Amino acid sequence: MKIYTKTGDDGNTGLQGNYRIAKSHPRIVSYGTVDEANAALGIVLTNSLDKDVSEILTEIQNDLFLVGADLSNPNLNDVKNRVSLDMIEKLEKHIDKFESELPSLSNFILPGGEPSAAQLHYVRTVVRRAESQTIQLSEKDEINSNCIKYLNRLSDLFFVMGRLINKRKNREDIPWKI
Repeated sequence: MKIYTKTGDDGNTGLQGNYRIAKSHPRIVSYGTVDEANAALGIVLTNSLDKDVSEILTEIQNDLFLVGADLSNPNLNDVKNRVSLDMIEKLEKHIDKFESELPSLSNFILPGGEPSAAQLHYVRTVVRRAESQTIQLSEKDEINSNCIKYLNRLSDLFFVMGRLINKRKNREDIPWKI
C-alpha cells in the first residue's frame, strides 16, 4: 500500500463512513491537534522517565489515537472506538495519586525545570488547544462530549505530572512573580 493516495490533492479528506470534508473543517483541525499532542508526547517519552510515568504516558498515546478516531467519525450511532467515562475516571485517579505526592500550590508556577517536565507543560498547552478546537467543532457538529472531558482532564494530568517530575528530580516549582 502506498502512503500517498492523491485523493486529498483537492483540499478534501475522507472520514470514517465514506464522508469527505475540507481539510480546513473544524473536525480535521480538532483531531489534527490531538495528533500534534500525541507527537509532542512522543518527544517527552524520549527522556529517561520513571517507569510509572512512562507507562501512563504510553497508555495516553494509545488513548489519543482513540480520541482522534472518535473525532473523525461523525456517525455517533457507530459506538466503537469512542472515548468513555472510564477513560476520564482513569485520568482522575492518576491526578489524585500524583497530587498526593506534591505540595499544595499557593501561587501560579512557570513551566520549566527538568526538560521532560517542561516538555509536558508544552504538551499540556497543545492539549488545551485541542480541547478548544473540539469545543468549536461541537458548536458546529454533534460529537461525543466525552472527548472534551477527556482532553480537559488530560491537560490537568500533564500539569500535575510536570510538577511530579520536577519534584522527583528535586527541582522546585518556579513561582510566577508579579
